[in-house]
Amino acid sequence: MNQLPIKPAGLIFDMDGTLLDTEPLYTIASQKVLDPFKVKYTLALKKRCMGGDSKRSAQIVIDHYDLPIKAEQYLAEREVILKKLFVDTKEIAGAGHFIEALSKTKLPIGLATSSHQHLVDLKLSNKAWAKHFQTVVCGDDPDLKRGKPHPDIFLLCAKRLGLDPDSCIAFEDSPTGIKAARAAGMQVIAINSPYVDASELEDAALVINHYDELTELLKLWQS
Repeated sequence: MNQLPIKPAGLIFDMDGTLLDTEPLYTIASQKVLDPFKVKYTLALKKRCMGGDSKRSAQIVIDHYDLPIKAEQYLAEREVILKKLFVDTKEIAGAGHFIEALSKTKLPIGLATSSHQHLVDLKLSNKAWAKHFQTVVCGDDPDLKRGKPHPDIFLLCAKRLGLDPDSCIAFEDSPTGIKAARAAGMQVIAINSPYVDASELEDAALVINHYDELTELLKLWQS
């Protein structure tokens, strides 16, 4: 367990599973791609895929079942399904209210997500609070060399915010994302998830079940 800075220089958020409740949708879409092969997208397999670069995650599934397809085909078929599911994406309870409250502080806010830009736009299209991110780094950003669990996406987001990554706090829900943020030198607030075991969140400085648990921290950040 690591100590959170009393007043961070800025906050950087993951999106899927952290701000938006999209993980069940990825499960549905992934299973539909796998149905013709008569195999199951298990919870154990999902845990291995969560939070990382999409191509890497697709390859994990393909290798696990030795499927006769390429990662590009897997992702293309899955995306057709996801585009329909993402039309009305639900937010993680309290996430939108928390971002709105943060926008009233002087803290810079960034988004660092492995999702590609066109899917990010779709997921956030009806979320009024999305306008509060000063910068958004997506998984297909041309300046991004490596995806999570490498630290690059958090380092790039901090750089575009003009911040020292060591003084930022990252919000994540997956072990892969936590590893990436910690490698970038950031402390992490983890959002508890039904897809992750508590032991996998041990590198986070703080683990919460709901954004309401951050009320006291928010008061400090507003001062």
